Amino acid sequence: MLALGLYKRGLLKSVPRVRFNSSSSSASGTTPFSWADYFQLKKQNNRINFVSGIFTGIGGSLLTLGYLGNIEIDVEKPIMGFDPIMVMGGAVILGGFAGYLVGPFIGQFVFQVMNKSRLRQYDAKNSFFLSRLKNKRPDPSSQSFSNPIPDYYGERIYSLKDYRQWLRDCNAFRRKAKEFL
Repeated sequence: MLALGLYKRGLLKSVPRVRFNSSSSSASGTTPFSWADYFQLKKQNNRINFVSGIFTGIGGSLLTLGYLGNIEIDVEKPIMGFDPIMVMGGAVILGGFAGYLVGPFIGQFVFQVMNKSRLRQYDAKNSFFLSRLKNKRPDPSSQSFSNPIPDYYGERIYSLKDYRQWLRDCNAFRRKAKEFL
């Protein structure tokens, strides 16, 4: 606006043009962050979280097994009416499950450290992408066993092709829900 006012007064010979599109690079001179880059980082984030969940799950079960192996339990006396070996096995499984749930927290930290330079751009695209999903997703109140809602949170969208297919699936869901109600 300032440049336009200066141009009208004759102080500038031309009005500078500014382009506002997502493919232009930022003012810092970094490379542009495309949707393909976003989906690649999203896939990397999910893989890191999954692998760290597996490792922390194994670690949690091993820690639980190590703890239960060091306490003294009478194997002939039931624990809350159950066989002690079954209770200890269930505790090891619960320890592994708890470890698996802790894994994505560690994985998110690893992902942030690995992609520190592009994290702000990734978060901005992720926020925009999630708002698009929220606006485009159909109403789940009309789902049924024969017409399930397609990927409500968009967790399986890893490319523009997947996103377009998700939009087609959502439109098909809306059409089926409208026709059969």
